[in-house]
Amino acid sequence: MKEQIVTWLNRLLIADVFLVFFGFAWFAIAVIGESLNINLGFDIWYKLWQPLFNPAIGILFLGAFATWIINKISDRFSKKETK
Repeated sequence: MKEQIVTWLNRLLIADVFLVFFGFAWFAIAVIGESLNINLGFDIWYKLWQPLFNPAIGILFLGAFATWIINKISDRFSKKETK
């Protein structure tokens, strides 16, 4: 059961990482476009910052910490079983 939870958590985190990378790439391109007075979607990106990209970054960190905590607890229990 634990392996399935960790597997699905890792899949969710991988999808979230791609979303965060996509958001960063879009931001970088849009900022360059703004500096050149070319509309490359900075306004749309800015509207999506609060409802989409900001929580995605939070979920990424939360998932990374949760995976670390699950692995640490699992290691402790496996060490106690081998003693």
